[in-house]
Amino acid sequence: MTIDSHIHFFPPAIAANPVVWAEARGEQHWAAVVAKDFPHGLQSWPTETELLAALDGAEIDTAILLGWYWEQQETCEEQLAWYLDIKQRHPERFLVFAPIQPRAGAAVLDYAKRALDAGVSGFGEMLPAAQDFDINEDPVWHQLCELCAERGVPINLHVTEAAGHDYTGRVETPLMDYVRLAQRHPETTFILAHWGGGLPFYELNPKVRRALRNVFYDTAASPLLYDSRIWHMVTEVIGPERILFGSDYPLRVYPKRQETASIVPLLEESRASGLSATSVEKILGGNARSLFGL
Repeated sequence: MTIDSHIHFFPPAIAANPVVWAEARGEQHWAAVVAKDFPHGLQSWPTETELLAALDGAEIDTAILLGWYWEQQETCEEQLAWYLDIKQRHPERFLVFAPIQPRAGAAVLDYAKRALDAGVSGFGEMLPAAQDFDINEDPVWHQLCELCAERGVPINLHVTEAAGHDYTGRVETPLMDYVRLAQRHPETTFILAHWGGGLPFYELNPKVRRALRNVFYDTAASPLLYDSRIWHMVTEVIGPERILFGSDYPLRVYPKRQETASIVPLLEESRASGLSATSVEKILGGNARSLFGL
């Protein structure tokens, strides 16, 4: 069973003019990061039919639709409605993570509970700095973490690599914030996207490794950030059990050789990484299957 733990989707009405859509909703960061180079940037804009065809072509059994780190709670609710609609049509194909904006106040906890009752499998992708809430102090955020622990669902967080290339909309994410977060909420499962911005390598420190025992890392956008040695090196440091395959589809993660997004090349890279067949099986599906009870 192959599971893609990190994809996004935007309906055709948005793809027709994403910048205008974002500006009308006050989503300036998304416009700067995702839509700025429309239609010729790294972001592809597949229809639902094309999304399903991409999953079929990569032999992905189940994909997790991640929300975006929206600045407005109203946009979170709008995206969740799209996702639940898709899941209703293809219940065996998709799991849904709900986007959420803690800065909107205590009312978002009721939204979170409704989302869980509707069948979401987690929350995120979140980026506190872009969403303008304090990952260390925001009370609603910490109540959300506690709710996720109670309900047994994870939170996916974007992590920017600490030393990397500059790009429009880049937001720094201090790695110690995530270490402190994991320590403060040891019963909550966190998924740190994009190889955790390099945080797995700090698990060579035994104290850090103990602090991060409730943390998974996904591989989203890997070729845009790291060369292919990342698979073997992270696995050597932390083992294969806390790594989740994520493509970041429909991002073109090999822009020099992709005109449109495809999940297949990243799967091929993982299988050519030199890892054992057992490790590859865990990363490409086994870990997610256990985490989500599939």
